[in-house]
Amino acid sequence: MIAVVIPCYKVSVHICNLIQKIGSEVDVIFVIDDCCPEGSGALVNRSCNDSRVHVIYNAVNQGVGGAVIAGYKAATAFGADVIVKLDGDGQMDPVLIPSFVAPILSGVADYTKGNRFFDLEAIRSMPKIRLFGNAALSFMTKLSSGYWDLFDPTNGYTAIHVDVVKHLPYEKISNRYFFETDMLFRLNTLRAVVVDIPMDAKYGDEVSNLKISKILNEFLVKHFRNFIKRIFYNYYLRDMSLASIELPFGLLLLVSGGGFGVYQWVNALNQDVATPTGTIMLAALPVLMGLQLILAFLAYDISSVPRRCFHMLKRNKINRDNSGFQNE
Repeated sequence: MIAVVIPCYKVSVHICNLIQKIGSEVDVIFVIDDCCPEGSGALVNRSCNDSRVHVIYNAVNQGVGGAVIAGYKAATAFGADVIVKLDGDGQMDPVLIPSFVAPILSGVADYTKGNRFFDLEAIRSMPKIRLFGNAALSFMTKLSSGYWDLFDPTNGYTAIHVDVVKHLPYEKISNRYFFETDMLFRLNTLRAVVVDIPMDAKYGDEVSNLKISKILNEFLVKHFRNFIKRIFYNYYLRDMSLASIELPFGLLLLVSGGGFGVYQWVNALNQDVATPTGTIMLAALPVLMGLQLILAFLAYDISSVPRRCFHMLKRNKINRDNSGFQNE
């Protein structure tokens, strides 16, 4: 069973037209009125005759993340197998839903997300500020989430298997604009497989509520927090490897060598004397060794992107457990 979740906030102009475009492959549609000042939920109830549609009202605005989580809970309780999330502003073409669902149903992915950067010609329509912002955010997300093979992290066109949804820590996921990025971090802690799905960049008369100047510092802090958590979870709490040694020793050598070099440079500058070659080597050698160790860690981290589907492993385990119980 396929469910669609549509968070709604100031999208009354687009929401009914979006619902009409959703194909018959979808079994149920949950429209989440996130305390919308335009009354999107009431509009859908009045204007939409699609029997698949269920409107959920949030008494308090919870942000896109809170609205999607409310939809996830409702779709899980309804018995959905795959849950697709569409924005209500009409930027996401429902025709692509089968493309997002297929890798999950075939056991290739646990979570799929849109990527508007596959077609280099199509992205010319993307505003330059968004293009630059996505490139910067993508790099930060690769570091914090561990999914080095993904791009366009803020893309909200997603699909997820319900077995993965059941293991998400709802109370810990960011409720607002950091939601999509934070989801990737949470998925990595589950070792879920995430796959990018090509889609075109589409911009119409919709108004974005996202203000870069307001969220830049917040995003930087949260990316750094998630990076530290991921490294601790994956390399020290759940597992130990050579990379667990390379990172701290690399940082230690880089900082100590760099600090020693700066101190010697300032000291030589104050005394107006040339720094001895041996002193320069004492500073350069640990810096170079530290960089080599950090690069080795990054190479290991990049190669460690999850490849085995979480929901397939869980179902195989359940089948084995049931089989063992029946044999007894």
